Amino acid sequence: MGEVINVVDIFGENVFNDSVMQERLPKKVYKDLKKTIEEGKDLDPVTAEVVAHAMKEWAIEKGATHYSHWFQPLTGVTAEKHDSFISAPDKGGKVVMEFSGKELIKGEPDASSFPSGGLRATFEARGYTAWDCTSPAFVRQDAIGATLCIPTAFCSYTGEALDKKTPLLRSMEAINEQALRLVKLFGNTEAKKVTPSVGPEQEYFLVDRAKYLQRKDLIYTGRTLFGAMPPKGQEMEDHYFGSIRERIAAYMKEINTELWKLGVSAKTQHNEVAPAQHELAPIYTQANIAVDHNQLIMETLKKVAGRHGLTCLLHEKPFAGVNGSGKHNNWSLTTDNGVNMLDPGKTPHDNIQFLLVLTCILKAVDTHADLLRESAADAGNDHRLGANEAPPAIISVFLGEQLEDVLTQLISTGEAKRSIQGGKLMTGVKSLPDLAKDATDRNRTSPFAFTGNKFEFRMVGSSDSIASPNIVLNTIVAEAFADACDILEKADDFDMAVHDLIKEYATNHHRIVFNGNGYADAWVEEAERRGLPNIKTMVDAIPALVTPKAINLFEKFHVFTKPELESRAEIEYEAYAKSINIEARTMIDMASKQIIPAIIKYTTALAKSINAVKAACDVDTSVQVELLTETSALLSDTKVALSKLVDITEKAAEIEEAKEQAAFFRDEVKAAMDELRAPVDKLEMLVDKDLWPMPSYGDLIFEV
Repeated sequence: MGEVINVVDIFGENVFNDSVMQERLPKKVYKDLKKTIEEGKDLDPVTAEVVAHAMKEWAIEKGATHYSHWFQPLTGVTAEKHDSFISAPDKGGKVVMEFSGKELIKGEPDASSFPSGGLRATFEARGYTAWDCTSPAFVRQDAIGATLCIPTAFCSYTGEALDKKTPLLRSMEAINEQALRLVKLFGNTEAKKVTPSVGPEQEYFLVDRAKYLQRKDLIYTGRTLFGAMPPKGQEMEDHYFGSIRERIAAYMKEINTELWKLGVSAKTQHNEVAPAQHELAPIYTQANIAVDHNQLIMETLKKVAGRHGLTCLLHEKPFAGVNGSGKHNNWSLTTDNGVNMLDPGKTPHDNIQFLLVLTCILKAVDTHADLLRESAADAGNDHRLGANEAPPAIISVFLGEQLEDVLTQLISTGEAKRSIQGGKLMTGVKSLPDLAKDATDRNRTSPFAFTGNKFEFRMVGSSDSIASPNIVLNTIVAEAFADACDILEKADDFDMAVHDLIKEYATNHHRIVFNGNGYADAWVEEAERRGLPNIKTMVDAIPALVTPKAINLFEKFHVFTKPELESRAEIEYEAYAKSINIEARTMIDMASKQIIPAIIKYTTALAKSINAVKAACDVDTSVQVELLTETSALLSDTKVALSKLVDITEKAAEIEEAKEQAAFFRDEVKAAMDELRAPVDKLEMLVDKDLWPMPSYGDLIFEV
């Protein structure tokens, strides 16, 4: 059975949360800190000193010897530098454990080696981390010991954001300001803050670590670059929500325990569609904390896997032909007096505030579909988006029958008088209770779906930070709210003005609404007819960052400056090129040093066998000869494709301009990689398994 875990006792035990602060801080200091957290008031140095001392004492009691400013540079993962609490020994030779308010508030990691996209020259090293007091500090316990981790933002010496946290916090301020304007127009004068809440669902694969270590492609790139499909894949659909195997269950139990101690409300766990694929989902929390928690989830998934002889794969497409992994970003807006702005109520046709919010979001998504698509752009996601396992690369909004009907009424008659109700679900079994049925079905093919009281952005890749999509969502919706409030605040007749605005937005942006099958070819044609962009690759998506429309949007709401946007575009082009370059070089290495030698060994042994049989007796060896001929022909094709990939990869390295190089990798290098993979995957089905130099797909996804 193992250790019995009492979740109530362990939840948040390693977090410097509100309960700990109330217990350890003087009342005045606690109140001042809460004003900083909730209202954005400046934190004075005296308060910072007291908080730092209390935080240090608490962390030391947890076994911490070091502290770290924990930040999220533009690498997509977290970064940290550890400093111990010890100061210079006193006269008696004993060390003193110290941690000042200044050390809490500001750190100074070297900024020169992080991606900056030209914002900083390599020789300009200074960068600063600044404490994000709205996200609680925590003690992380691992092989290095216990470390006090302080969530921070990261900026350059000249003030530009070099991370994902800073623009996220800016975007949260933007939507808070504009959403407050909107709710006050509808009489909610008590609300002082509106917070975007986020709940990201995290998909991942688990493979046996010993087998993983035999695959250079998994080690270097996170995905398999070669691999023939096994006799069975996911077609029986028996893994999805199936019984969790003992080894995986033990892993999940430890994951939950680790996350609960860190205050991460891990709630849902299950087997996903593909063999060896699983999912973890937390409860919603405010956006910046959700981003921090998702990074902790990914780090914990990878760390704990090793303890169980497993490796966690977060790549969007670790196995070709098998379901890929995403990260559904569930997003909503909530006031501090308990109003979910995306809750339609039982009769949404009467809920005027909801209808305005809804149509503002339709306007935002339609106007900035390219930006929303770009926020999920990733080299790994290119393998997933548009396939029959993930949303298409075309942004559309699913509303469901109930809200679609309300919108249709508004557009056709200018007034909505009814809402479709859910009713009862009749199972046909007398012993089963009648179930309340939702007013609409769900649509798993939609990239941006309304799911009751939130929107689910389903495009995000499994390995990505969720900061980027939430920055975009917060900012584009803030703009739509601002435009609406600018009109309504000047209106002589508010009721008439809001009615007209809802109808206008519903009519002008109805093209973005699609409730049908996003996987169908007919939708691609229909989307083109509607004028919706179909942005198929990361390289195609990146330009959306630096259009005049995007620059105006982000500068207006002080989320990004033009140089910050230009730097991010440059970084993303470089990241794409580097990613494909590593994949190409890994294929070259594997083909040259493992695959071709193994095939030569096989064909040599086969040829010797044929000659030996012929010399010994007059026996028909046509099957062996046919096999040798086929294998040798594929070996020749492999060598030709390998030489081509080597040449094209070398040409790509000579291109200096980042955008041009990324496009070359997309168009030329990836095509050459596909040409090399094709004969190798066929050879895997011919060559003796004992001679094949790496575990197969079947070994990896079924033997966990």
